[in-house]
Amino acid sequence: MFFYLSLAAIVALLAVFIYRYRATVVHYIPERIQLAFPTLSNYSPLSSFSDQARAGLTSSNFDIESNNIREGDSRAGLDVAGTQEVMDIMRRERVTFDQARLIRHNAILARNGIDPSGMPMDSKAVTFSR
Repeated sequence: MFFYLSLAAIVALLAVFIYRYRATVVHYIPERIQLAFPTLSNYSPLSSFSDQARAGLTSSNFDIESNNIREGDSRAGLDVAGTQEVMDIMRRERVTFDQARLIRHNAILARNGIDPSGMPMDSKAVTFSR
């Protein structure tokens, strides 16, 4: 009795860990199984400016359609990690693309000891203004 209960607990714990770390585990699953279950990987990198524009990563202030797509830009697209972070902020905070970019930018500034106005947060910093 305890054997089956322990076995069930271990299987449940394993299932929870696999679900929690599915972004890391999905790379070890054979490709034919991944194709059979497309929901295993809910993130695929947006590799071109066209893909990123279709995903909503464009606005009137940050127009990649006119600046990159129509001009035939040969670069791969925006930074993959940055676009994923902006998309996560958009989904989590329910904000627009521009607002998510601002939230991400302010977080980067805060990590580097700079407040949103651009001034250093270090009390010993000497700044000069006219």
